[in-house]
Amino acid sequence: MVDAERMHELLDAEGSDARALISSLTSDIKDLSAAREGDNSDDEHDPEGATLAFERSQADTLLHQSEERLIAIDEALQRLDQGTFGICTDCGKPIAEARLEVRPYAPTCVDCAR
Repeated sequence: MVDAERMHELLDAEGSDARALISSLTSDIKDLSAAREGDNSDDEHDPEGATLAFERSQADTLLHQSEERLIAIDEALQRLDQGTFGICTDCGKPIAEARLEVRPYAPTCVDCAR
C-alpha cells in the first residue's frame, strides 16, 4: 500500500521544484530574447562558443519538459485524491514503490514505461 501522505509531500516538492525551474527558464528566455533585440550580428559564427539561438533553444526545451512535468504532477495529485495513485494507467498493476519514490508522478509501471 502506498503511503499517501508521503507521496503527497514528494509531489508537492516536485511541483515546487518544477515551478521554480519554469520561472527561472522563463526569465532566462526573456533575457536571451532581449540580448538579441537590435543585434543583427551573426552569432552563428561567434568564436565565443554557444550561440544565443542555441542557448534559447536549450532553454525552450527545458521549459517545455518542465511544463510537462508539472502537468504530470497535477495528474498524479488527482490520482492520489481519486484513490488510483500507484496503479499503472496502462495495465492496471501496482507501480513499484521504489519507482514512485524516484518519480512520484509516474503514471505507469516500469514494464509499461519501456
